[in-house]
Amino acid sequence: MDRSPVIVGLGITEMGRVYGRSATGFAADAVRLAITDAGLELREVDGLLTNAGVGNDIGIGLQRDLGLHDLSILSSIQSFGASAGAMVQYASMAVASGMADVIACVFADAPLREKVAGGTAYAASPRAPSGWRGLSAASGLLGANPLYALAARRHMTAYGTTSEQFGAIAVAQRAWAAKNPLAQMRDPITLADHQASRWIAEPFHLLDCCLVSNGGVAVIVTSADRAAGLRQPPVHVLGWAQAHPGYVMGRDSAFGLVSGAAQAGAAALKMAGVTLTDIDVVELYDCYTYTVLISLEDYGFCTKGEGGDFVTSGVLGPEGSLAVNTGGGQLSSYYMWGMTPLSEAVIQARGQGGARQAARHDLVLVSGNGGILDHHSTLVLSPNPR
Repeated sequence: MDRSPVIVGLGITEMGRVYGRSATGFAADAVRLAITDAGLELREVDGLLTNAGVGNDIGIGLQRDLGLHDLSILSSIQSFGASAGAMVQYASMAVASGMADVIACVFADAPLREKVAGGTAYAASPRAPSGWRGLSAASGLLGANPLYALAARRHMTAYGTTSEQFGAIAVAQRAWAAKNPLAQMRDPITLADHQASRWIAEPFHLLDCCLVSNGGVAVIVTSADRAAGLRQPPVHVLGWAQAHPGYVMGRDSAFGLVSGAAQAGAAALKMAGVTLTDIDVVELYDCYTYTVLISLEDYGFCTKGEGGDFVTSGVLGPEGSLAVNTGGGQLSSYYMWGMTPLSEAVIQARGQGGARQAARHDLVLVSGNGGILDHHSTLVLSPNPR
């Protein structure tokens, strides 16, 4: 009996400025879509893993909303942007051990409001932070934008990375998004457009920062045996790992210079029994252009400190030699935390990318990044069994 884990269903709701719906509603719809995509029945689900998001909008009560009974697995996972990868990892271990047979993993969000600027969607809580966070907040370091800007600035200071190099990532990913009918932003941009876009938190321009989206994404994890004869080709979960550096803002730490990808990437590749040179498609968490650059370095696609030169060498984009964020990523496609790179990875592994399909897609590397470089998850997926 082959209980090796596979992803057999993918559900993506309407995405972007879709108003009048709750995160829980999006999550329930995403699970139903994923079940239908797999060719299963909802009653066959015996495991459910949710990610609550920033607002804790989705919890284990989703079981009742879906009408699921007698589940063997039910939990809420929180590693922020690393949660999607973590959910698939825990689901894979549960399937392999026999704890459950069909597990739904879901994330959804609905921060956008009609006639309200998207930039306010993740505004800091009015409740004053305490302790050291209170001191940093008093100096203006409040929320993801300035904290990631601080990390990016440290990389720039240490290695000479430039804003134009960050811009090359934004331009390349928009070129991919132009080929993706699901992408929110499909109009091509130039480096000049990037440089002219307004400042958000220096060194980040608007086009360095991810989108804000309403919607939901779910995947279904089951065993290779159970996948036989289902509607979609199985995507095999060959390797996985997590890393939680815990050094953010610590004295003499590597904050901004090294991410959890350095640890989790090597471990996931080892588990899968492959090397970095075997990887065909790379789907990276890109809350900012900077996180793409540092992830490429830490996975080992280029030497540490040479990410800037690497991304401007022509390697990225549809005409480049490395298929990175083929759907446009969170910068141009949609922002569903770690479900953005995961959903595109499943599409690519299945060979269902249409105009954006990578010619080679036997091995897909997927990353998730959570907090301010606090958490990391890596998956290695393939249309082929180990």
